[in-house]
Amino acid sequence: MKKGIWILFCCLLCYLFTSAQYYIRGEVRNEHGVLLEGVKIRLKSKPQQVFTTGNTGAFGISLTKITDSLSLELDGYEKTCLPADSRQFNRLLLKTLPGTLKLYKNNRASIVSNARNNLFLPAPNQGESYSSLIENDFIHATEFPETGFSLNIDNAAYSNIRRFITNQMFVPEDAVRIEEMLNYFSLPIIRKSKSVHYSDSFNFSYQHTSNPWKAGHQLLFLQIEAPALSLDKVPPSNLVFLIDVSGSMDKPNRLPLLQSAFKMLVNTLRDCDTITIATYGGGVGIVLPPTGGAHKQSIKNVIDSLSAGGDTPGAGAIQLAYQLAKDKFIPGGNNRVILATDGDFNVGQSSEKELEELILRYQQTGIYLTCLGVGMGNYKDSKLESLSKKGNGNFAYLDQIREAEKVLVKEFTKTIFSVADDAAITVSFNPATVAEYRLIGFDNKKSALDDSNSVLEGGEIGSGHTITAIFEINPAKDSVSAVQQPLAVLDLRYKKPGSNDILHQTFHCEYQGLPIQSADSMYRFAASVAMFGSVLRKSKFTRDYQFEDVLTLARSGIRKNDVLQNEFGKLVEQAMFLYNPSKKKRK
Repeated sequence: MKKGIWILFCCLLCYLFTSAQYYIRGEVRNEHGVLLEGVKIRLKSKPQQVFTTGNTGAFGISLTKITDSLSLELDGYEKTCLPADSRQFNRLLLKTLPGTLKLYKNNRASIVSNARNNLFLPAPNQGESYSSLIENDFIHATEFPETGFSLNIDNAAYSNIRRFITNQMFVPEDAVRIEEMLNYFSLPIIRKSKSVHYSDSFNFSYQHTSNPWKAGHQLLFLQIEAPALSLDKVPPSNLVFLIDVSGSMDKPNRLPLLQSAFKMLVNTLRDCDTITIATYGGGVGIVLPPTGGAHKQSIKNVIDSLSAGGDTPGAGAIQLAYQLAKDKFIPGGNNRVILATDGDFNVGQSSEKELEELILRYQQTGIYLTCLGVGMGNYKDSKLESLSKKGNGNFAYLDQIREAEKVLVKEFTKTIFSVADDAAITVSFNPATVAEYRLIGFDNKKSALDDSNSVLEGGEIGSGHTITAIFEINPAKDSVSAVQQPLAVLDLRYKKPGSNDILHQTFHCEYQGLPIQSADSMYRFAASVAMFGSVLRKSKFTRDYQFEDVLTLARSGIRKNDVLQNEFGKLVEQAMFLYNPSKKKRK
């Protein structure tokens, strides 16, 4: 009897020992100290079970051993196996793959060699936030003949400037991004021009003219036209609307404007498209599960039901939106998160750097990000700009319902469907014809210039969009005798969506030196848009140029039947009276 009890007691001890529960706790970060969400974890003792880190990068796993080995896996990072001990908090490091590591560098809009010499003076911006920009300077072609700039379809700056001037408010200088002002008009290539180069992918055109604001200087206009796709040829879309319904959105030009905008977008949906709607404000939630484009009224009813209130947990909302997009990911399709907000994130990760690091985790997932900004007073332009660029996407500002219609209906395929990623241009000037050159716009953030490891950032190009860039040129003294020589050579590089292969196209610009009044009116209009931005920024290169000069140049280029161009003329006139009220009295 005693022997039987002893055997039973030993068996019980063995059972208790083998079934003892231990708990491994810890967190996973990368080498930048960023906590990593969604890391897949497998225990060596339980290889069939998969655990994941939470949205703070933390994990907790129960097991029957004091120690174990953990296998860590996350897209964009090296697969790693590390020991873990249940007797301590485990801080684990996941190393970034080279392709992901480069994304953490500060990115530039353009590459210029002496931008650091410019003086930086921060300007007040009335409670709104804008990235501090350093204007590009003249470069000596003999020393640095090559320069480059990023291509994208962002146009938020123009409608934001319009909002300030329409409300009789001075425009913050850092709110002025000239390349986005030119982008807003997507100026068409002049088809009859001898300078047009057609191809199966991107078309190219240029014009070399005199400079209307600087005698002796010249302008080089460059135009890149992306291939256009009709809506019926656009692959099925998997769209996640992420709508800010926090307390700051409770104004007519915020949530109600976005509701009208999204309902217009819903009208363009096809049966093959899928829509999911998530909101954040006081919390994060899904208000519409994945729904086909055929159910338009159901989608609109959900949009109409939204109301504003609560704080702004933007970081958690972005994580949810990307997860929703991943759940319904369409291989070869158009997978995109559309974030609509005033950008006033005030809960969780809210600084620009934190938000950039958050969005970088998703950049290589094949999911694009479109940011739609609204509001005034607390509008955070800098945050939305950073998110869209790091999220491999685009950025627009909606100041009125007509702008919402332009962005989401009339230019739907340009805004929503990408035909090229990481697109950038390298321009090599010929020192025999060019002594100095200056890229107008494409100004860099001060933080990017302060980073010696910063790289040229390629952008996303939407279907059928035309990008216009302008260089101011100080010609070489003997350039007249070198008229037949090349002016510049361009190298366009980009990737097709879903591919890592870099494609190239080469274009040549010949010396023309055409008087700008003899060029097509579109080039005079483009020059007036660039100069409007320069005068608003109080550029040192246009100190002698006034709003009246901009208006005269604009009127010589505005096409009578173009609504947007005529609106621009009126905007310049409003700015002239706003910044110089005495002229209004004389009138």
